Formats: sequence, structure tokens, C-alpha cells
Amino acid sequence: MPTHGPLFERSASAPVVPHGLPLVITMTGFTDAGGAVGQVVDHFRDTLDPTPLVVFTNDVLLDYRARRPIISFDQDHLSDYRPPRLELSFTRDALGQPFLLLAGYEPDFAWDAFSQAVLDLADDYGISTVTWVHAIPMPVPHTRPIGTTVSGTRSDLTEAHSVWQPHTQVPSTAGHLLEYRFAEAGASVAGFVLLVPHYLGDTEYPAAALAALDSLTVATGLVFSGDDLREENRDYVAKVTDQVAGSEELSRMLEGLEERYDSYMAGSTLATPIIHTGDLPSADELAAELERFLASRQTGEEDKRF
Repeated sequence: MPTHGPLFERSASAPVVPHGLPLVITMTGFTDAGGAVGQVVDHFRDTLDPTPLVVFTNDVLLDYRARRPIISFDQDHLSDYRPPRLELSFTRDALGQPFLLLAGYEPDFAWDAFSQAVLDLADDYGISTVTWVHAIPMPVPHTRPIGTTVSGTRSDLTEAHSVWQPHTQVPSTAGHLLEYRFAEAGASVAGFVLLVPHYLGDTEYPAAALAALDSLTVATGLVFSGDDLREENRDYVAKVTDQVAGSEELSRMLEGLEERYDSYMAGSTLATPIIHTGDLPSADELAAELERFLASRQTGEEDKRF
């Protein structure tokens, strides 16, 4: 059973945060095919240097036996202990644009209390929009762009970028509950589900992390470099290509997935993937996507508050 106590602590050294910033949510857990969210969390922490505003309490929210902390053993002694972190932070994108980031593990316990705490914090900081990403395995080929299913209250994003719109029931995550509660409260919220090739779902697939960053960009206008992930993806795809070329069974599977994907997209009246080419987007393509986002914003939208 989780320990009872404060759900979070505010940082004593937290900076003054301007109102009206977008909130980005990246929580690892049940729906993280291709390690998309985990890679994004690491990327943000390594490259953006976020400043914690609120630190959530592990002893209340975390099942240590399900996700055991890492401890280092140095020859004859234990030298380091690294528990998981779930934090609400203030940070800036590659262009210096500020935003709030809720990043870390998906809570195991106290979902209702956690979601209410996040909504209260969002109200305190006057956030403008909420965007979150997660990923599921799908029978799609890695040789085609990663598609998304978009949910929430932003119909413009759903119409533009939701390539698959099922009617179904799925096991929920804490991210789903947050989206549901934000929508109930009338917030501008969007959830992106990345449709990751099922045969790569148990690996760390850099293209999935890049697709997550691209989804955040089109929803918020924030820009992320991702150069390290691009380089990793080139090496990763080369290895996958070699494995497929060396196996007749894998080659047939990939051809079948490509035929199904192309047939579906040719007959679909829904959106097209955010990444419109078989390769990763160039800097020019990213800039063009940002221009489309800015052009699509309604006058005065930047003044809206949750």
C-alpha cells in the first residue's frame, strides 16, 4: 500500500513563472511503444535543463516493486541510488520559448488525487494549452511515416493529424485521465497516440521519439532540435534494414505491411501523418510546420487561459 502524505512538494528555489504558458505532459508507463516517451523525457532533461517547480512524492505515487530504482554497485560498496522522478518544471525550447513540463513516471497510485493536483497547478499557473503524447504498437511498417490518433478538444489537430479514428475501449493510463479531466474543465487539450510498428515496440526506436517531438511542435509551436535522435535513428534503421534483408520471412512481412498501409492511406478520407516523407523532417520542413501552426491560430488564442 502507498504511504499517506503530501502528494508533492513545491521547490523553494522555483523561479517566477509567467501565466499563459503551454503545458506538455510526457509520462512513461503502460503505453510507451518504441520507448517514445521515455526517450523524450531523457531528451528534455539532457538538453533543456528544466527547473523543477513541483516534485511529486514517490512514496505516495510509485510502486517501487513494479519499477525498481537503479542502484550502483562499485566493487565492494553501493555508490549511487537513483529513484524515479515525476516533476512539474519550467523550461524553454530550442528557440527560447518558455513552457511547463510535467515529465517522469506514470503514477501507480492515487490517480484521482494526482489528476486533481495537476488541474489545480494548471489553474495556478494559468496554462494556455495541454498536450501529451504516448505510443502504442500497430501493424504498420517502419518504412512509412509514423501516424497518430489525436484526441481531446482541439478539433483542428484531430482533423489535420488523426489518421486512425477507432471506436473502441482500451485500458486507461493516468495521461488519459488527465486529458479527460482537463476536457471536462473546458481546457484546450490534445492527446497524441503514436502508431509505432509492432515489431519495434519493445525496442528504443528513435523515430518514435522524433514523431513525439513533431507532434508537440504542431500542437504548441514549440521547437526541439532532436539532432541526437536523428543520428541514432539513421544507425537504428540501417540495422533494421540489414536484418530484414537477411530474412525472407521478415521481408515478406514488411512487404505485406507496406501494401496494407498504402492501401489504407490511398482509400482514407482522414488526415495524413505529420511527417509527410519517408525520411525525418529537415529543418526547413520543421520551420514550415511551425509556420502552418502559427497561421492556423485564431486571433487572440494566445490570450486564452485555463
